[in-house]
Amino acid sequence: MVILLLLCCRSLFAGTEAKSVVSDTTAVGDTLVSWAPDPTRATWLAVIVPGLGQIYNRSYWKLPIVYGAFMGCAYAISWNAGMYNDYKEAYRDILTDEVLSDDPHRSYNAILPPGYTIESMGGRSQYTSTLNSRQNRYRRYRDLSIAATVGVYILSIIDAYVDAQLFDFDISPNLSLNVEPQLYQDPWRDSKSAEIRLAFTF
Repeated sequence: MVILLLLCCRSLFAGTEAKSVVSDTTAVGDTLVSWAPDPTRATWLAVIVPGLGQIYNRSYWKLPIVYGAFMGCAYAISWNAGMYNDYKEAYRDILTDEVLSDDPHRSYNAILPPGYTIESMGGRSQYTSTLNSRQNRYRRYRDLSIAATVGVYILSIIDAYVDAQLFDFDISPNLSLNVEPQLYQDPWRDSKSAEIRLAFTF
């Protein structure tokens, strides 16, 4: 699997030298750049490995943001999934036990906050309802964490594509908008009028 991934990356990176030769005349402002990323290649690299599109675009400063977001989502998934499994097991055990056990290692006793008992939580019926609602809550949080991870993945792909697409976008100081008044002479009638002219310089 790793070998296949490396071969795909090598094939996607292949032709970078040819691309750099073609893009030797790409102008960014008043300067010439010797390399410009290919948006299609950047997109596919980001699809294969998150963050690889940013590396290809040479936007290295975005890597901590991308991988930090993924690590945060992974932690959220792990935490919420663990809490969901604990409450699910406790809820299942308290439903199946006809007589509640005093064993502190029993799941529904182990999950109690320190210093609390089932009686102080409102009795068996109330505690069972609490376990059910909390297992549903953490299951929802786990699902939202998974959805957030997918969202971060999609955003990293979009960012790689847009960054490559706008690599040679002109943001030099030569871009300007001039607004100035101007007199207009009508050639068909002997009259003059005043107007405002908008002039874009690029």
